[in-house]
Amino acid sequence: MIKGFVFALSALAGSAFAAGGPGVPLDSIDVDPRDKPSLQRGMSTFNQYCLGCHSMEFQRYERTATDLEIPAKLMEAHVVPAHHKIGDQQTIAMPSDAAAEWFGAPPPDLSLITRKRGNDWVYTYLKTFYTDPTRPLGVNNLVFEKVGMPHVLQPLQGEQRLVCTNAPVKENGVVQTDPLTGNPILADQCGVLEVVEGTGQLSAEEYDQVIYDLVNYMAYVAEPSRVSAERIGIYVLLFLFVFGIIGYLLKREYWKDIH
Repeated sequence: MIKGFVFALSALAGSAFAAGGPGVPLDSIDVDPRDKPSLQRGMSTFNQYCLGCHSMEFQRYERTATDLEIPAKLMEAHVVPAHHKIGDQQTIAMPSDAAAEWFGAPPPDLSLITRKRGNDWVYTYLKTFYTDPTRPLGVNNLVFEKVGMPHVLQPLQGEQRLVCTNAPVKENGVVQTDPLTGNPILADQCGVLEVVEGTGQLSAEEYDQVIYDLVNYMAYVAEPSRVSAERIGIYVLLFLFVFGIIGYLLKREYWKDIH
């Protein structure tokens, strides 16, 4: 079974990534590049399920190990492929011409996917696969209609179907609650995603955590210098503040006799 998150497997891969399916609200996610355990778990999930088909050519294994505080020897032993060195970029062995023949287009590099589509889009996309017998691979996606990839995380999540049921009402991905009781507001709805009980290895909460960690890691790779940039930015603002005071006092000293 081919592993990988094939985000676009059509000839129009670039344009096929719409901001979201029509009328589909995106679930919100707050990534945290300082959460090292989450990033490490996300890296593990990506390497296990994605790296077979998707590269991250703008990121090197050594940079990831340093930022995520993973010892180099441990990284080389358990993460870096046998044909790579720790200083190499995260490329894949799959030939692009063969991938194009198998899938219709080479699986895209995912280094900047969260910058391109947004964290919320990727997060919602990975949670909204559902069974669709009319599709060649047997699955579809609410966010990316007629997606051309398998749901490689289905063993973890379980089989998900579109059903009609009494479900919580959402606005912009947020469950609406009764202001008096605090309970979720329920309504009869169709097109609701429901996981078939007993088909997945993880509970809904556990699967959501896996997807959060994965998207958190992908967001880190898209902007690995974010934490250091924010730290440097604070020093820059402090410098400008102090320089502004000095500049003001100097200006006042120069102009005190000119009136």
